Amino acid sequence: MPDKITERLLSRDERALFEIEEKHGRFLLSLSRRIVGSPEDAEEILNDVLLEIWNTVPPKSPESILSYACMLVRRASLDRVRYNTAEKRGGGEIPLVLDELEDCIAHDSDVEKTLEKKRLEEVINRFVHKLPEKDQKVFLCRYFYMDSIESICKQFGFSESKVKSILHRTREKLRRVLREEELA
Repeated sequence: MPDKITERLLSRDERALFEIEEKHGRFLLSLSRRIVGSPEDAEEILNDVLLEIWNTVPPKSPESILSYACMLVRRASLDRVRYNTAEKRGGGEIPLVLDELEDCIAHDSDVEKTLEKKRLEEVINRFVHKLPEKDQKVFLCRYFYMDSIESICKQFGFSESKVKSILHRTREKLRRVLREEELA
């Protein structure tokens, strides 16, 4: 069942956008800022995402507007990072995070032609939900929210070696699951 903001969007009530920004704006900006590193870019991304929400709901009817907005913010932020670093490689957490996961996913030059994107998402979602709670939280902090190792250590009170060990073991498990599913 859609939440109240989604219901307002479905009935084309523009106040829904203000409610999203008021209720979730700080969190969405924070998520984007952690990925892109720039408050200005994060603001622009949030505005773009609000417009995208307005243009896609309806026909889409997400059960959780926050989850939907997070997915859109994350995608737009990663696209911005790719755009900003297309000519200059290096620096920042995003290249590190993507490098860490690179060995888990197929290396074909056109991944979308060889994999069903939806199936990959489903397998990864199932994988994450089956992880022990501690491993799940650390994995999501690193690979969904793009938190630094240092930030994760502070958040959970773990040593750097423990966080790196959890991430390494989890990537190895993911790699095995993706191989079993013939996705890697």
